[in-house]
Amino acid sequence: MQENQFRVISMVQNLLGDIQDKSLITPGRIAEEIERVLRMRPDWGVELDRDAVTDELIRRFSLWIGHGLQLVSNEGHEAWLTSARKRGWRYWRRYSEYIEPKLAPVALERLDESTDKILGFLEDPLRAGPWDRRGLVVGHVQSGKTSNYTGLICKAADAGYKLVVVLAGLHNNLRAQTQMRLDEGFLGYETRRQHEASNVIGVGLIDADPRIRPNFATNRSEGGDFSSAVAKNLGVSPEKNPWLFVVKKNKTVLERLYGWIQNHVANSVDPESGRKVVTHLPLLLIDDEADNASIDTGEVELDSDGSPSREHQPKPINSLIRKILHSFSCSAYVGYTATPFANIFIHEGNSTNEEGPDLFPSAFIHCLPTPDNYIGPSSMFTESGIEVQRAGLDLVKRVEDFRRNLGESEWIPVGHKNGFLPRYEGTDVLPPSLTQAIDSFLIACAVRGHRGQGGAHCSMLIHVTRFNSVQQEIHRQVEQHIRQLRQRITRRYIDSQGVLERLRDLYYSDFETITESVKSTDKDYSYELPSWEALLPSIENAVGDIQVRMINGKAKDALDYKENENTGLKVIAIGGDKLARGLTLEGLTTSYFLRASRMYDTLMQMGRWFGYRPGYLDLCRLYTSNELVDWFTHITEAGEELREEFDLMAESGATPKDYGLKVRSHGVLMVTSPIKMRTARSIWLSFSGQVSQTVTFFRDQRKLKANLEALRQLLRGLPSPYVSPSQERPGREADVWRNVHLWREVSALKVIEFLDSYQTHPNAIKTNSALLAEFVAAMAEDGELTEWTIAILSGEGEPYEYVNGVTLNMIQREARSLDTDRFSIGTLISPRDEAIDLDGQAWKAALDLTVRAWQKSEDKRKKAVAPEIPSGPAIRQIRGQGDEGVPAHPERGLMLVYPIDPGYAKAGLAPDGPPVVAIVVSFPGSQSTRRVEYKINNVGWEEYGPD
Repeated sequence: MQENQFRVISMVQNLLGDIQDKSLITPGRIAEEIERVLRMRPDWGVELDRDAVTDELIRRFSLWIGHGLQLVSNEGHEAWLTSARKRGWRYWRRYSEYIEPKLAPVALERLDESTDKILGFLEDPLRAGPWDRRGLVVGHVQSGKTSNYTGLICKAADAGYKLVVVLAGLHNNLRAQTQMRLDEGFLGYETRRQHEASNVIGVGLIDADPRIRPNFATNRSEGGDFSSAVAKNLGVSPEKNPWLFVVKKNKTVLERLYGWIQNHVANSVDPESGRKVVTHLPLLLIDDEADNASIDTGEVELDSDGSPSREHQPKPINSLIRKILHSFSCSAYVGYTATPFANIFIHEGNSTNEEGPDLFPSAFIHCLPTPDNYIGPSSMFTESGIEVQRAGLDLVKRVEDFRRNLGESEWIPVGHKNGFLPRYEGTDVLPPSLTQAIDSFLIACAVRGHRGQGGAHCSMLIHVTRFNSVQQEIHRQVEQHIRQLRQRITRRYIDSQGVLERLRDLYYSDFETITESVKSTDKDYSYELPSWEALLPSIENAVGDIQVRMINGKAKDALDYKENENTGLKVIAIGGDKLARGLTLEGLTTSYFLRASRMYDTLMQMGRWFGYRPGYLDLCRLYTSNELVDWFTHITEAGEELREEFDLMAESGATPKDYGLKVRSHGVLMVTSPIKMRTARSIWLSFSGQVSQTVTFFRDQRKLKANLEALRQLLRGLPSPYVSPSQERPGREADVWRNVHLWREVSALKVIEFLDSYQTHPNAIKTNSALLAEFVAAMAEDGELTEWTIAILSGEGEPYEYVNGVTLNMIQREARSLDTDRFSIGTLISPRDEAIDLDGQAWKAALDLTVRAWQKSEDKRKKAVAPEIPSGPAIRQIRGQGDEGVPAHPERGLMLVYPIDPGYAKAGLAPDGPPVVAIVVSFPGSQSTRRVEYKINNVGWEEYGPD
């Protein structure tokens, strides 16, 4: 964006900021204020794109952001942060002024609000020690966590924290990128070697008073980490301004930092242990990507009373982080992550004599609010709360041709080794799907240029392997392909007409459709597509600007966005681990992503396409495999369910420890948790308060018939059903389930027998019938899950007779992905069905609980009307644990059977074959600690090797 545009936007935003009723901020009113500004500063109007200024201001003033939620433990904590205490703070003031032109007013308000909350959860740095606070801040991938912790650092320095350590990833480029961001947002000058002059930048241009100038121990160069030379000569004292350290999570670097603290900073000795400690400098340690490398992945032995052993030796990175914290009598640890489950899996009682407590967020877990213009996992892969799951924005393109042929002709086979040469059908060319992805990127760059966004960065990600040698081959292939494209489009070499026709066909078949779809779902999205003829000049310009870079530990390429901020970098970035976490790809538009990982945290963090896409959302595309779409869908739904649980717990005043217990018993996330395992070992699962549903099915007709026979066998042993059952719903019409057959008070034994004979597909991660049967049996021994409600749902499909007297219409669900031996659908359950066993009073209690949680939720859907039906977690909690006036019934389980119409499924099944028997098992909430053993081996999952 031009500098003049920023200036005009900033000034107009200030002029409009005092208007209380934002509905009065219309395009006409914005145009008036633009004219007013240009009368004062005519020079700002030179080549000013007024439409772009207007669009940006409309976007900013229509933005909605909720309020963050938190779980807090105030044990040992003293409240301290007041308005009076904040008076005169200068680091925060200059940072807020610095970022104000780049943010919508509501975004700056929420940043101020959330950083106040987080700082308030920590301890007052002026309070006498000892004290220790540890918390976790959860944001979405690419959602602005760095801005949040920069604001927190500024406020912490204002408050009196003297040492600020930021753990910034595993690689030099990410550490340097973080240092640069903090140079701009906190230090106010470029950090170079100590003897070099530094330029004033960022916040320093607002307030460069040397009396508040922070100190630095690391610099922005690739080799600017905490070095031996710095450690030898660096000394700090409490009278000086705060010090900033930005370091990698690297054993050598952290050992160096820990040694410096022990030998140059520690001023006292702990009388009990003899440890050297720092008592005169309060520490704030920020752990960026806190679930990566910081976690102790070693197996902790438990004592006879179930407490972790104090003699345990943690993994090196975890050990050093804890030793650094343990060296200070006054310390605060704040982890930042988008995938918090590894952190919450930490046992809250872990502590060793040398390292002190583990990094469990015992003080607080704070969820950052998400703006409604954020495009996250639920937008890309699932949208809950509707009758049939559907793809949110249809931006995902499923790739199959990379593994179309088996053996050596496969372009990028699963399990390939270092040195593999990618070949498509034995030829040194790209597969058609990657060719189309590059075409899509070229079109996106051209359209952005036509929209006046040509000066903005535009990036494409290719992430298919972790091996540098294979990345190098792909880089060569892509560079060769771009060179040929350039020759055909700009120089009209042979086959230029064929290339242009291919681009034009993609433009009209894909881009037109999706742009209209985005506009129909977002009334504020006003961007149009030009005709193909009008776009052609921009196509020629874009193909000439595209560069191909390889980003890995050996490549010399760099994503130099800063050096290209006036013209915009148009880049195809090819890489692996360095692109997987933390590193920001500016203007990411197209992603080609085949890297297999079934670990929740690894997979989500690899999804660098999540984020903000103002003015080009309709141009974004993700090319990936069916398998990865299925996995993203599974883990997105699991994460969404746990966010709902978080909302319920926040409403009830729960603590991080309570949430930790909930997460550690979650079936799907336990299986996909980042516990690195080399050999088979046992984990223990509980399904209480959860719902398990089959969404992956066999295509083998024999197995489908066997599952149908298991259902028939169950029905033969049941009495006559209730047909078309109904339930009262206070304040609205009763719920009626037309033609549904329902049985009440079915014994646990019959449910167990059915689950033992019903066979789930091995890839059905959400539902393992044998494990469910074992859990029901274990709970029944304790007097829970002894009485079941069973219902067979009816839909719009063909009628089918199961046993005499039970004839129902099948359910219509369409396959979302298809594989050799299986197919997968989206969501199976309809939201209201899970309340089929709740009477009016219990249903009302569940709805009230849902609404209370919604009122506090930061979810962007809060912008809509309040929920009118209870959520699944609330239904299960009320069923099992009751509420005021509503008795608890932990003995009552619910099983719903959805017979899927094989003809409608489009999964290659015989249209006149038997229904596909799909099941949903809804478990009531329970106070029981009963779990079942599950054997798991990680080796087969990490198909490309450990990350």
